[in-house]
Amino acid sequence: MPYHLPMAVLNSYHEAMFVPTWPEFAPISLEMRDSLYPSLNELPDGISEFTFSNLFLFRATYGYRLSRHPKGALIVEGAKLGKSFFYVPGLLPPDEVLAELMGRNDYLKNLSESQLRTEGERLASKGWLIAEDRDNFDYYYGKKDLAELLGKTYHKKRNLVNAFNGAYVCESRPLTPERVGDALAVLLEWATLKGEPGDVIASTEALERFETLGMSGSVYYVAGKPVGWCLGEPVAKGTMFAIHFEKGIDHYKGVYQYINQEFARGLPESFTFINREQDLGDEGLRQAKETYRPLGFVKKYRVTRA
Repeated sequence: MPYHLPMAVLNSYHEAMFVPTWPEFAPISLEMRDSLYPSLNELPDGISEFTFSNLFLFRATYGYRLSRHPKGALIVEGAKLGKSFFYVPGLLPPDEVLAELMGRNDYLKNLSESQLRTEGERLASKGWLIAEDRDNFDYYYGKKDLAELLGKTYHKKRNLVNAFNGAYVCESRPLTPERVGDALAVLLEWATLKGEPGDVIASTEALERFETLGMSGSVYYVAGKPVGWCLGEPVAKGTMFAIHFEKGIDHYKGVYQYINQEFARGLPESFTFINREQDLGDEGLRQAKETYRPLGFVKKYRVTRA
């Protein structure tokens, strides 16, 4: 006689596969991935947070919970530094839903430029304040610029790459399940040198689940020793590649500049831009990102009650 799972177990599994309907919310789960497509790919902007992998990997950091309005809007709620927020990576919900969300959260986060164009007037008509969220702007660059590092603009970067190549023979290999252990070894050494955990938890899970999450990347070796890796995924409907994680061992001077250029060189021609995410208001990180001369920003806006 065949064994059948109890109905309660089947119902629980079925519910975990799909985002609950508004006003119900549920924590994000790996099983939700397919049901979230194409909701996370509706907008052309290329916001780095609007991917399943980003939501899933930082679910504990921000306590993400998801809901879907019957008219199609995907709603994400979370919290940071004691403040609650929500964002909608596609069509905004009706007025009454927005009002309830604004009433129970401190702000609406990650409003995109395309949403601002179509929905800004509606939001402003409620008396809400819309402001640029500069610390969360994603930096984007021309893939060709990062791959070639031509001209005076990039002479310092070029010199660092040349010095690295003069000191070491480095090999680039695609990230595969067999190379995950090598990347994890770099991550451990990176965290040890930094003396702080940083995003080790998210980075570890990203490496261990990269195939399931639809991510791709490379691992870099000097004399057989792994010295760096990077990992990301397509955004902006496949025209832009977002680098979510990049780690290198600082003892190898120039390793980050080498990884930056080498990965750009290896990207398919279908990608025009590279998104290297936000600086989160960190002045050192902001300066580092600006030295690569971004073509522009994937702008994000914050909406608050007056």
